[in-house]
Amino acid sequence: MKILVVNCGSSSLKYQLIDSATEEVSASGQCERIGLDGIFSIKVNGKKDEKEVDIPDHSVGIKTVLDALVDPKYAVLKSLDEIEAIGHRVVHGGEKFSSSVLIDEEVIREIDECSALAPLHNPANILGIRACQKIMPGVPNVAVFDTAFHQTMPAKAYLYGIPKEYYEKYGIRRYGFHGTSHAFVSERLAELAGLDINNSKMIICHIGSGASISAVVNGKSVDTSMGMTPLEGLVMGTRSGDIDPAIVEFICNKEGKSVSEVLTMLNKKSGVLGISGLSNDYRDLLEGEESGNQDAHNALDVLVYRIIKYIGAYHVAIGGADAIALTAGAGENNFVVRGRIVEGLSALGIKLNEAANTVRGEELLLSTSDSTIPVWVVPTNEELRIARETAAVVEK
Repeated sequence: MKILVVNCGSSSLKYQLIDSATEEVSASGQCERIGLDGIFSIKVNGKKDEKEVDIPDHSVGIKTVLDALVDPKYAVLKSLDEIEAIGHRVVHGGEKFSSSVLIDEEVIREIDECSALAPLHNPANILGIRACQKIMPGVPNVAVFDTAFHQTMPAKAYLYGIPKEYYEKYGIRRYGFHGTSHAFVSERLAELAGLDINNSKMIICHIGSGASISAVVNGKSVDTSMGMTPLEGLVMGTRSGDIDPAIVEFICNKEGKSVSEVLTMLNKKSGVLGISGLSNDYRDLLEGEESGNQDAHNALDVLVYRIIKYIGAYHVAIGGADAIALTAGAGENNFVVRGRIVEGLSALGIKLNEAANTVRGEELLLSTSDSTIPVWVVPTNEELRIARETAAVVEK
């Protein structure tokens, strides 16, 4: 079946049209600056077309996408009737959803209830769902949750050391994110490493501007670095990652800022951007480091060190990993960063294959053949995972 994969942000909408049988992408693109001077793009057969379009809301954004898909100029679809299902990325499913589900009014209500845990994302996800329901009535919509893959974590991994009443009353616990990526990559890593996924122990490192690491045992997530929100865990592009929570009150008192202002700083002005004062792009930091910028060097050191530390912790926690994967932007493409990560794992008997570490964006064995644990680069494909989940739900 032909599946439209939709990923709605607060002011953006990304999409792909995927054939579930061949897993080929016939069109992809996005609507940017929704509510402002919109920009629409579509990529077909390797050729990209981009134009300014008035996109006042997500409904218009969805209509813009669908109109383009049936436009003879692009020759993607003859009719919208060819779209048999729509898969939606939904950021937060709380404890309610441990798998993808067919969307009805009750599911939308429960997604909305989780908006307190993801106020910037879940409302936008609902807008995308409503728009698709309005424009394409009768076409099944499926919600695929970022948090669902991590719902297999045991209590020892997801509980925080706070009074249990806050978990019971408000659901304060570790949820984890990037679930579609971790699920996709763990399955592919098992294939590449020759493992039986039902009898395996893996560590998956999703290293982009947003970054997280998960421990996956027998194909199930048992721990992950992000927490109740994506702020916890690794130092990222603009997010601080793990900090002493008392820092929030300290800065509030010293600077006369509100808690919300400090949290905005921790989410949008921290991470390697904050440490370096230069950029949240790892490539810019490498250029700065080469030119002698000590802050850029420190930012990269902190980034790599935190990743190594998490890998080491998870390796011990799961009783020894059978394989490790690096994925997402830096994991797939930045051979300097990923080289430093692998070199930092020498205590585990892992050695870097320097010749292999010159390839970007492809599946490759990054460690030497005599390493005790294989480290693979596995390009992620969250949209394909969403399409697979959507097809599975619809075909039940």
